[in-house]
Amino acid sequence: MHVPLNHTEFSQTLSTLRLGVDPSDLHGSLTGFLCGGGRASISDWLEVLALDPDGNALSSHAALQRLFRSCSGQFSASPADVEPLLPAVSAPVSQRADALVEWCRGFLGGFGLAGTIQRIELSADAKEVLADFGTVAASRFDASEKSEDAQALADVLDFARNGAALLHAEISNGARIAARSLH
Repeated sequence: MHVPLNHTEFSQTLSTLRLGVDPSDLHGSLTGFLCGGGRASISDWLEVLALDPDGNALSSHAALQRLFRSCSGQFSASPADVEPLLPAVSAPVSQRADALVEWCRGFLGGFGLAGTIQRIELSADAKEVLADFGTVAASRFDASEKSEDAQALADVLDFARNGAALLHAEISNGARIAARSLH
């Protein structure tokens, strides 16, 4: 049975493990890495993302394994079913907006680690999505609890979901085309 990740609980776990990373950032990093075609397993993904210098010391932790399965599972659906790990909808809009900024930062870092740009020529749309992720990642939202701020956050969140799905689809197709051309 799939149990959704909870931002608050996961934050406490990361604090206990002293990984020094925010839950949204970590989720974004792994999502971006996998979206970009990066290869990792449940036992080595922390090391691949340069978060476990001891090599697999933390990979057996149940919450981290659950995070890996959750991120990997996002791309098993067609189209991808990406859901950034953010605080609950009941959390203040400003807190959710800050977490989305962290998720986008992590996504870009993980995507870069995957090395996609060196292997596949991205379309103009994919490049624009990455540039827009960069804009979000560099942002500092001045959000209030007004309904228009909540709607703006919902719009950016939808963009992040759809952008990650677009990137995954393009990279998956590009990797298949590249593999066929090598044979």
